[in-house]
Amino acid sequence: MRIKEVRHIKVIRLPNGNYTFSLTANRLKFNMKNMEITEKLQNYVNVIRQKTDFVPQIALVLGSGLGNYADGIRIEATVSYEDLPDFPHSTVQGHAGRFVFGYVGEVPVVIMQGRVHYYEGYDIRDVVMPIRLMGCLGAKVLFLTNAAGGIMDGMQAGDLMVIKDQIACLVPSPLAGPNLDELGPRFPDMSAIYTPALRDAIHEAANEEQIAVKEGVYIQTAGPQYETPAEIRAFKAIGADAVGMSTGCEAIAARHMGMQVCGISCISNLAAGISDKPLSHKEVQEAADKVAADFSRLVTRSIEKIAGLTE
Repeated sequence: MRIKEVRHIKVIRLPNGNYTFSLTANRLKFNMKNMEITEKLQNYVNVIRQKTDFVPQIALVLGSGLGNYADGIRIEATVSYEDLPDFPHSTVQGHAGRFVFGYVGEVPVVIMQGRVHYYEGYDIRDVVMPIRLMGCLGAKVLFLTNAAGGIMDGMQAGDLMVIKDQIACLVPSPLAGPNLDELGPRFPDMSAIYTPALRDAIHEAANEEQIAVKEGVYIQTAGPQYETPAEIRAFKAIGADAVGMSTGCEAIAARHMGMQVCGISCISNLAAGISDKPLSHKEVQEAADKVAADFSRLVTRSIEKIAGLTE
């Protein structure tokens, strides 16, 4: 490994008064990690290209309630996470572990059927590895879906919320450490992390399908514990409308590499303190399943509209 950046050399004074130099441990760690990330991405692309030459236009991440969505598209190929060496895989019930390549209508998509979460113990850069991989395979748009707790006044379980912005500073940034120049700039702009034109397309799709949607700000927490009522009050005070344990870091990684991003949250429960009912993963899954049909119709129509904007 060639070290070019002398500004990361540490000067050490020895007991005899002389000086020596060494590369700081953190810098060496990050350099090796960056090499590992780029090598893994290239390896994963090569493995998938041996199975299919399918080039997606849109990458779709399935959250709770949409786990079976991929089964209803015209499938061209599937790749199990197990086929990708050392690839992160989900340990959460309701999240499968494969990429599905196919068509929603006439739109080529890759579907991530099985999301990876930070609370599962992965490094944050491994959490976004699937997002970066789908971008490297050709996807220009990242469509995120999730199940979330409702914070906004008037929200009810079963509501759908178009994500207009996010708060993700409660989890580590996937861009921390030396920049992956092959993917994007050191300081990417996040002022329009959720592309306005894509949000408009989702609203148009909702109107056409006669599905009521809200719009709001999503906040990502580290998890796996649900939030306390005091935390929810704090989140509401800083502008959050829905809360969950995914999505934010994925959107950051996608924007860093130039992808357009949009997202929809399924409000599976009211956040802690807003409802007296204790929170459970079973409740989240059941509530998401109840609105799965509407959620699926909205995603399908939205993809068709978004494709026309990003060809």
